[in-house]
Amino acid sequence: MFTAEDDMEGTGPVRDGQAIDADRVAGWLGDRVAVARPLAISQFKGGQSNPTYLVTDAAGAQYVLRRKPPGVLLGSAHQIEREFRVMAALGPTGLPVPRVVGLCEDAEVIGSDFYVMDYVGGRSFWDQRLPGLDAAEKRAIYGAMVTTLAALHRVDPDAVGLADLGRPDGYVPRQIDRWTRQYRASERARIAAMEDVIDWIGAHAPEGEAGVLIHGDFRLDNLIFDSTEPRIAAILDWEISTLGDPLADLAFQLFAYWLPPELLNGICGIEDALGLPSEGEQLALYEAASGRNVGRDWPLYRIYILFRLAAIFQGIEGRVRDGTNSNPRAEKLVGMTEPLARLALERIEAWERGSRD
Repeated sequence: MFTAEDDMEGTGPVRDGQAIDADRVAGWLGDRVAVARPLAISQFKGGQSNPTYLVTDAAGAQYVLRRKPPGVLLGSAHQIEREFRVMAALGPTGLPVPRVVGLCEDAEVIGSDFYVMDYVGGRSFWDQRLPGLDAAEKRAIYGAMVTTLAALHRVDPDAVGLADLGRPDGYVPRQIDRWTRQYRASERARIAAMEDVIDWIGAHAPEGEAGVLIHGDFRLDNLIFDSTEPRIAAILDWEISTLGDPLADLAFQLFAYWLPPELLNGICGIEDALGLPSEGEQLALYEAASGRNVGRDWPLYRIYILFRLAAIFQGIEGRVRDGTNSNPRAEKLVGMTEPLARLALERIEAWERGSRD
């Protein structure tokens, strides 16, 4: 969602209004791991939802602290407790998740709930075009994303203690309801295209597969890659993980294929020129790695994801307006809801004409 020019890499000073007490963190953390005081705390430049900090002790040990943001929050957002639980459960499976240290649900410690995990070094990519890499590495990185997602979808929720993470059926219809409510909570003016999409998508939600462990927000900038190899070292941001439809998870990972180059650095129509695999190649790789068939309803998943993106960006706009967004660069994302809704309407019109491409 950002470009390389946005300088989202690494950390910087803690932003105004988001400071945390290093002594209080050291006291809490010292009850769980050996800590050498004093702690140095900086803030990661990336992240839209939950402020995230790099904590370094005097001996050089590094941890990541993620907290709920200050201010009035939407009821179903910022679920750091869920993130902590899922990563703790997936640690023994071999999936690339950071080791979690502990969860604090006492807001008195730093002003909001938080958890701490090990810091995982490596590379972060913010632009899905992967500028600066050659075509072979780009294809390998895209392949690693889709095969790692397929590996997640093969995890048995019962076996890892996550059978109660969500309702096993009706995932996409419930998500449509959820994102519609999130959209309504943040809207300030009527967007006609979005109203048309909301009216249509509720009656055309794909049923899909049920009860599969999904990430919910699996995309390039929620992944840490090995510093030298095109291998995923850590999957981050599990706050909306649940049991649901794996094709909805896959569709969200592939959304850049449906966005034009001028919108959020989309790759529609230019993927070959960029040296990236096609959407069809990614789908075939997922089918081979997961044992699933994407099927004829795939265009409905595209429409659903465009609707969801439109609602997400309305939420970002609301947080920017209310001053609760954790990333100052989010201001550049204001105004994205209407063009995304219009893209969804174009896909709806194609579906109704009988085109399933």
